[in-house]
Amino acid sequence: MILKNKEELPLGGLIEEAGNAEDYETGGWRTFRPIWDFDKCIHCLTCWICCPDSCIIVEEEKVKGTDLKFCKGCGVCANECPTKISAITMKEESKFRE
Repeated sequence: MILKNKEELPLGGLIEEAGNAEDYETGGWRTFRPIWDFDKCIHCLTCWICCPDSCIIVEEEKVKGTDLKFCKGCGVCANECPTKISAITMKEESKFRE
């Protein structure tokens, strides 16, 4: 259905099909990738709590990495890491595609 003007939009908006963020892989536009140093990681889960894309993988209360299908490379995880020398560094994605 193509609308010609805003008056044709039904009251309350128009959604043809409900969706879920899990249906859309958004990692393809990432320019930086989070890299974990698990020797420095204290598994505080701050990165998991702060990640806006819910792409931090946690198993048995320990960080296991990132689901790169959904990670947009925003760097919030690295920025919020409380270790003195961050356990997460952001590396240019282009270095992984070569």
